[in-house]
Amino acid sequence: MEKTEPDKEAEKTLINKKISRRFLLGGAATTAIVAMQSSLGKWIQVAAQQPVLKLDDPTKRIGPGPGAVGKRSAFEHPVRIKSDTSSRTPLQDLYSSLTPSDLHYERHHAGVPVIDPDKYELLIHGMVGKPMVFKLHDLKRFPSVTRTCFLECSGNFRSGKETMTPQEICGLTSQSEWTGVMLSTLFREVGVEPKATWFLAEGSDAAVMTRSIPVKKGFDDAMIVYAQNGEAIRPEQGYPARLLLPGWEGNTCIKWIRRIELSDESFMTREETSKYTYPVKDRIRQFSFEMDARSIITYPAYPNQLERGWVEIRGIAWSGRGKVIRVEVSTDAGKTWNTTRLQEPVLDKAHTYFRHLWQWTGDETEIMSRAIDETNYTQPTLRQLLDARGTEMSGYHMNPITAWQIKRDGKVLFKPESWK
Repeated sequence: MEKTEPDKEAEKTLINKKISRRFLLGGAATTAIVAMQSSLGKWIQVAAQQPVLKLDDPTKRIGPGPGAVGKRSAFEHPVRIKSDTSSRTPLQDLYSSLTPSDLHYERHHAGVPVIDPDKYELLIHGMVGKPMVFKLHDLKRFPSVTRTCFLECSGNFRSGKETMTPQEICGLTSQSEWTGVMLSTLFREVGVEPKATWFLAEGSDAAVMTRSIPVKKGFDDAMIVYAQNGEAIRPEQGYPARLLLPGWEGNTCIKWIRRIELSDESFMTREETSKYTYPVKDRIRQFSFEMDARSIITYPAYPNQLERGWVEIRGIAWSGRGKVIRVEVSTDAGKTWNTTRLQEPVLDKAHTYFRHLWQWTGDETEIMSRAIDETNYTQPTLRQLLDARGTEMSGYHMNPITAWQIKRDGKVLFKPESWK
């Protein structure tokens, strides 16, 4: 016989009463959010049942001893969403501006090469006084520098449906603490000729990725890095060494770098003529190196479910042109804006964590954030981008304000916008 609604409620109450301390100590099934590929090939986040975790009283049993390497709690499952060419960082699962190395986004054009560090060489030649080859141990003998900065793919933008996470919208940005040698140190070692204005950076991958870089950037703050977050740089990030150009497009930070050639003109390589060149109204934009200021709220965001009361809105903001000086949050669909609290230290060309306390009364609304950097550039809306670039604008350097819809039942949904 089918149960009535009162019967079902009574059954729920009985079940809840049975969830006693004994039950919790004896073990319970747990649920995790994991990435899965749908039948249409899309990567989605779903709730998945895990094997039963034995929740013994930890004061009654000696735990496992020290291990050779650390691992995450069995209850934590942050994962990247991957495609054939990239993996996206789970921004909504992070608690600070630093990205764990194994969750740093990936983007490459022909897979990850395997390079023996003992055989690694970096050649610097062209318009220099003394062409030189540097082995890895040579690079490590120079004075080292450590700095924290973000990397971002120039194509870091997705839209289209309400059920999208921060990771799906702009997960091709991450931040690490990088260690290596300043490129200016190596330039002085080889003696760059005064007339040299560009250099070619070339990788050791199967695509032989190359980009032309102004020599000025090489002297300003470019680095050859061999360590990430205190350990050897990960293979997916360019092991054993990569070029790091703080604030610039990720594709210019050539991974597995093997050659630098100095010249008095740009090289017009395949990548910069066929891929990273795009229309802006009636003109063609090429060598668009700096990443524009951007921000995104990572909590609350899809698929969070809000309850009425105080909510800490938080997220990250960044700019390739310097420091973020202010992040503003709107909780009334852009009618008014509130200044947020920035997590110190606020670093140059780095992800900056922001927070804003908000009381949600249960009304339907939209929340959004916008970043302002030290050049006074303010993150635009999609409409402002269209006005500036035209309707034929490409997907590169897209940094529009991201809005989240808050429904009356507490559901949080992405607000997709289209322009084509």
